[in-house]
Amino acid sequence: MQAHGYAPRKALYAKFLKTFTEGARLSGEPLQRMEIPYAGAHLAGVFTPAEGVQGAAPCLVIINGLDSTKEMVYRAGLFPQLLAKRGISSLFLDQPGTGEALRLHGMTAVANTEAWASKVMDYLQTRPEIDPARIGLLGVSLGGYYCPRAVAFEPRFALGVVWGANHDWGEMQKRRLAREGERPVPHYWEHVRWVWGASDMDEFMAIAQQVHLNGVMARIKVPFLVTHGEADRQIPLEYAHQSFDQLTASPDRALKIFTPREGGIHHSSLDNTANAGAWIADWVAQRLGGRVA
Repeated sequence: MQAHGYAPRKALYAKFLKTFTEGARLSGEPLQRMEIPYAGAHLAGVFTPAEGVQGAAPCLVIINGLDSTKEMVYRAGLFPQLLAKRGISSLFLDQPGTGEALRLHGMTAVANTEAWASKVMDYLQTRPEIDPARIGLLGVSLGGYYCPRAVAFEPRFALGVVWGANHDWGEMQKRRLAREGERPVPHYWEHVRWVWGASDMDEFMAIAQQVHLNGVMARIKVPFLVTHGEADRQIPLEYAHQSFDQLTASPDRALKIFTPREGGIHHSSLDNTANAGAWIADWVAQRLGGRVA
């Protein structure tokens, strides 16, 4: 992992954005850029419309993890296409702490994710191609914290999904520090301090201790899916069970552990995102009024 201030990294990111946009244009993908006003700037997203839907369609918002971007998640496992074929539009978003929000606008991550999620919901409810009553939220990796927190405190979301249950990220940082010390993956601690806007390790660890879902999951009152890879080596499987068990107010909760038989057993199913993505897309379609493939 390169240091975030490394000049060639900044140049590469600019080229990455340009290449993604040009590649999508050349391939004829029906995506469009959305810019959602927030904090004096905007949150950038990639929107793909549902197929075969007349009028307003349901929409699933997909948010990043610790160090992913909307373009990376968009390209993982054909997920926007899987959703579109089921009559679900999608918005892959660079929320604060990720992608353009962090790199171009200096927006760092926050524990109270409803602060930006509510602004996203405000914007999407003004879009005529989106059904305001059928907007869901999915989080990948650290999005497994960001998403449930947002759904718990922003009641307009119709459902939530975590692709990797990050129930207590703060505890994982304490374990990492105890196990690997101050030099784990190169620049890891520098990177997370940048993401969270912390000036030193003491400030970062204080912030990290707020990043857990104890007392949060019980506030969720909409359908919610917890998924996890059986062999995830980054986030323990026990966290999936903790998140699911605490969904005591959800009227329709589900736990899906991806096994070796079907694939998708590693962190956020990176070993088989297409298979896991199809399973998740079916679950979402059944609840947002789409089509099951």
